[in-house]
Amino acid sequence: MNDQEIAAFFQTLRRANPSPQTELEYASVFELLAAVLLSAQATDIGVNKATRRLFPVANTPQKILALGEAGLSEYIRTIGLYRSKAKHLIATCRILVDKHGGQVPNKRADLEELPGVGRKTANVVLNVAFGQATMAVDTHLFRVSNRTGLAPGKTPLAVELGLLKRIPAEFMVDAHHWLILHGRYICKARQPLCGSCAVASLCDHGRRLQSPPA
Repeated sequence: MNDQEIAAFFQTLRRANPSPQTELEYASVFELLAAVLLSAQATDIGVNKATRRLFPVANTPQKILALGEAGLSEYIRTIGLYRSKAKHLIATCRILVDKHGGQVPNKRADLEELPGVGRKTANVVLNVAFGQATMAVDTHLFRVSNRTGLAPGKTPLAVELGLLKRIPAEFMVDAHHWLILHGRYICKARQPLCGSCAVASLCDHGRRLQSPPA
């Protein structure tokens, strides 16, 4: 994809969804951080089901700590890897209380010091909560970036850096959401819905499908 095609790609996604949002449910920066931490190797739907029970009871670092690891585990046991996630979230809450006054920091280095928070989670929080132009490369973004030719790369970091370099500034803050939603509902892993894809004519994969055989 060249620069003109990339601009048209995101213009099309923006027309279809002018204000994209994460599908994780949250009402504060801490709830967002907790939900993203819990969402590793889990679906947003599954995380939302658990946090609908958890957050009305404990939605601050102090309240999570009061639950304790065993108590927290009871609320999130339907989520994959819930034991390790409970351990990480408890440890994260302790650091937030002891080091950050119970607030979620807005700097990458501080976020990545939190247990269970890697580069991808930090990027989501920085983007969604603080409006920073970051790119959280999950399996959807990795697939869409490579399949479309938007920002091919062999590793998530290579794709992230490619996206940051190639996406025009006017689209950057929302691009993460557009690409996730496109990968989740249209550019699916096994059977991409190219026939109903609004950007197929701009996509390397879509153009290959439309090209007549040699």
